[in-house]
Formats: sequence, structure tokens, C-alpha cells
Amino acid sequence: MVGVVRKLGFGLLVVLVWQLLASLHVWPPILMPSPLAVAESLVDNTRDLTIPVAIGASMARLAIGYGIAVLVGVAIGLAISRSQLLKDTLGAAAVGLQSLPSVCWLPLALLWFGLSEKAIIFVVLMGALFSIVTAVDDGLRNVSPLLIKAGRALGARGFALQWGVVLPAAFPNIVTGLKTGWSFAWRSLMASELLYSERGLGRVLTVGRDLGDMAQVIGTIIVILLLGLTVNQYAFAPIERSLARRWGLQAA
Repeated sequence: MVGVVRKLGFGLLVVLVWQLLASLHVWPPILMPSPLAVAESLVDNTRDLTIPVAIGASMARLAIGYGIAVLVGVAIGLAISRSQLLKDTLGAAAVGLQSLPSVCWLPLALLWFGLSEKAIIFVVLMGALFSIVTAVDDGLRNVSPLLIKAGRALGARGFALQWGVVLPAAFPNIVTGLKTGWSFAWRSLMASELLYSERGLGRVLTVGRDLGDMAQVIGTIIVILLLGLTVNQYAFAPIERSLARRWGLQAA
């Protein structure tokens, strides 16, 4: 509860400072509108369904691209963790490709898939994939040998050892990798939609820019930030807290 109050208080402080600077005309309204103007723009774009439709389109693309990245990334990460040959080849490639900005995949996606939904989903997939691969591989390889020895001492062998000891021990790192992959996927999606999209939050940003409507631009940025915080708060944070309690890192 205290944390919620602090977050709300900080948000209120930011809005008050923003309104004060706008009232003092520190910058032209056309460049930085007041909080009230941004709020009015958000209300208008919500009433005419611009924002709800854009959110639905963006989240649908994210679900498809990120979902595929999770399935493929976990499978590849598991394979790499079991083979030194794959670690030295495919694993090294994954580490290198992870550092590649996701927007660099867009020209390739456009050449392969044209101006289509598939191109955007491909960029989202590639933006998230390699961070998930490396997180799964690192998590499985960095399991404490003491846990493995303890599992064997209790009779666990083969699949039972991997499923009952290694995977649960690696799961916190895997969840962190999934969270990082989601953030990369979200950024990749916004970058793709800014460059090409018929609908979505990136498209709303582009329209606001083209019209010189800074209130719409800032309002859409706020929506993007709130969506990111919501996913983290209600999707990843509960899992992380549960794992922390299970491993004795947080009081039950």
C-alpha cells in the first residue's frame, strides 16, 4: 500500500510541476501543451474509439509476435543448454544478434513480407527472441551444482532431475528473460508501427506528428507507458514475487 501511495504521489508531483511550467509559458504550447490539453485530447480520442482500436491492434500484434518468440526462444535455449556445440555456434550467434537494434530487422521484413502485418510481427518476434534464448540458456547453465548433487542424492535422474530440480532452479532467470524479451518486443512494435502501420498506437503517434498535434503525441506516449506498467504490474511482478517467496528471498 505504501508503494502505491508513493507512486501516485510521484505521478501527481510530475503533473503539478508540468502544469506550473506550462502556466509560466516556459515553452510554447504548440511544443509542450499543458496537462489539461493532453487530457482533453485523450478523452476525445477515447470517445471516438481511436485509442481503444489502436490499443487492440497493437496488443494483438504483440501477443502473436511475443508468443512465437517465447515458444521458439525457450525451445532453442533448452537445446543450447544441453549441447556445447550449439552453445559455441547458435548460442554465440544469439548473443551477437541480441545486441542488434530491433528496428534493423524492419528493412529485411519489408523485403520479405512487404508492407503487411507479417512484417511488423516478424520485427516483434526478432526483437524478443534472442534475449529469451540467452536467458533460458544462462539460467539452466548457472544452476548451482549443489542443487543438482542434492537432487541426485535424493534419487532424481534424467528427466526427473531436469524437471524437478534444474528447471525450477533456473525459472527465476527464465522469467527475467521473458520480461526483458517482452520489453524488447514492445519497443520493436512501436518502432515498426511508427515506420509503417495502418492502425495501432504507433499510427496514432504518426498522425499526431503529421498534424502537429503535440497533445495527441504526448497523450499517446502516456498510454504506451501506462500499458507497459500495467503488463509489468499484473503479469510479471506477481510471478516474480511468487518465485521470491518460494526461494526464501521474500517474506511470505
